[in-house]
Amino acid sequence: MLVLPPLSLYIHYPWCVKKCPYCDFNSHETGNREGYITTLLKDLDNELDMIQGRNIHSIFIGGGTPSLMSAEELSELFTGLKSRLSFDQNIEITLETNPGTFEIDKFKAFKDIGINRLSIGVQSFQDHHLKALGRIHSAQEASKACASASQIFDNFNIDLMYGLEGQSINSCLSDLNQAIDLNPQHISFYQLTIEPNTLFAKFPPALPEDEDIWRMGEQGVTLLEQHGFTRYEVSAFGKIPSKHNLNYWQFGDYIGIGAGAHGKIT
Repeated sequence: MLVLPPLSLYIHYPWCVKKCPYCDFNSHETGNREGYITTLLKDLDNELDMIQGRNIHSIFIGGGTPSLMSAEELSELFTGLKSRLSFDQNIEITLETNPGTFEIDKFKAFKDIGINRLSIGVQSFQDHHLKALGRIHSAQEASKACASASQIFDNFNIDLMYGLEGQSINSCLSDLNQAIDLNPQHISFYQLTIEPNTLFAKFPPALPEDEDIWRMGEQGVTLLEQHGFTRYEVSAFGKIPSKHNLNYWQFGDYIGIGAGAHGKIT
């Protein structure tokens, strides 16, 4: 009997408040979002014949900044998903959020709709680094968003970058310690890379020396492991590993809907 791998769903929401200079994802400053949820569901309809009879193991809503969605838009999306798909009983449903768009009441509504995991794009807890990265939030807003997430959700991730312009090893570890103190279940700790067709590729920042970046990575990994985070892929450290991430890394199946999304079906 053929045993199929788990099946995940990726949903792409391409809009953001401001395009970051390092970002090479399909993301665009906020435009006309009207009708996008309907288009997402039509995109999903084209995939249904390939996944008949299979449950969805995990969902990841990425972008862009999907936390720009209203509760009404997210509810419309979930109503459409649930009418078309069967969810695993313990499905993981992650939504990416920018601390600059974090609203407590809206995120409580998101949880009621079905989101059970947040991925918060902090990147740094230091204002000068955030400004250099083109982020719209402040260090204070980042801390506040993470603290609020810990009160609303049982599972959330913090994204942190290292190898930033002007960053020292100590400031890198300071960012990590602040993240750890906020008690997330997962931290994504990844090196800034300069991608083609980005503003940073056109106007490269003065990054630290390679040896210093290497030390940031090595000492960061050690610090995370000392605090109970298990490294289960290159940049992912979890007390609770992400089901969605693991499914990618273990060559599971996934479908992608939305602008620029793709999938892989066995």
